[in-house]
Amino acid sequence: MRKALTLAALMLAATSHYALAKGKLIAVSWKTFQEERWKTDEAAIKAVVEAAGDKYISTDAQNSAQKQAADIEGLIAQKPDVIIVVPYDSDAILPSIKAINDAGIKAISYDVQFEDPSALYMSFDNVGVGRLMAKTMLEKGVSKGNFAFIKGDKGDPNATFLFSGIQEVLAPSIKSGKIKVVCDTFTDGWKPNNAQKEMEQCLTANNNKVDAVISENDGMASGVVAALTAQGLAGQVPVTGQDGDKAALNRVALGTQLVSIWKDSRILGKAAGEAAVALADGTPMNKLKGVTTFKNGKHHVPMNAILLAPDPITKANLSDVINAKWVTKAEVCAGVPAGSVAACK
Repeated sequence: MRKALTLAALMLAATSHYALAKGKLIAVSWKTFQEERWKTDEAAIKAVVEAAGDKYISTDAQNSAQKQAADIEGLIAQKPDVIIVVPYDSDAILPSIKAINDAGIKAISYDVQFEDPSALYMSFDNVGVGRLMAKTMLEKGVSKGNFAFIKGDKGDPNATFLFSGIQEVLAPSIKSGKIKVVCDTFTDGWKPNNAQKEMEQCLTANNNKVDAVISENDGMASGVVAALTAQGLAGQVPVTGQDGDKAALNRVALGTQLVSIWKDSRILGKAAGEAAVALADGTPMNKLKGVTTFKNGKHHVPMNAILLAPDPITKANLSDVINAKWVTKAEVCAGVPAGSVAACK
């Protein structure tokens, strides 16, 4: 009986292998599915891959570097043509990337950079996102006073890229004393509850005298706004974010968040799917559409890169995300007083 089952399993495996041989296999190692946006990215990547006649598989590391290493080992065993990796820890992932390279598989560093010269780095211009956050704060929020910086995870290079852009814009005002930095902290795992605790501590330490909060993403902005709400300050203290999360865009309409830098992950996912298919079909990395060289990472490793431009969404242009069918009018305008926001009329 056991021999019969083994034979059946081998036949099934052979059949599966034969089916896959007709197309390519594209794999994705996600660092987490905790945040809303990753499901949007996945849908866009998967649609392109399957439309090309290729197969999509994925794993979720659940915010664990150890699990991600094991996940990638399992993906390599399935012999994909390309593995797209969203690293949980950009340094800890490097042995896994070497294993991908050694197996002759192409690697794409997606949204979060790991530094390997053989891989393709694909993301939005995160330094540019930081610039837009700071620029919007100065132009549409406040341009002086006590500023709090709620940064992302210390192990994620995007947190540093973002802050680099933020500092680029705010440095003159900080140097002149126009802006005083009263809180500056990294946030473990980019988690909203951690950001909320950090903001609560910041408010306590400064007797609630905080004039602006530069939060590096929408998830953390939700924690920041919760802390401000508890002190009756929501809507009075402008808060930044990024990703275009539905809840964040609703906060923009309600006036409790100043801006969400919209990185349409449908566009990034589509671009990554197209790049993966092209690489699987043998297109050289440096011949991909829109490719450039990026070497501004922590270790300054030059990489082929495709970087997309983001859009700042404030109360004034909320109609952009509605018209693009990123979110519905009902989602953006929930609880918004009639006539208070143009996009909600």
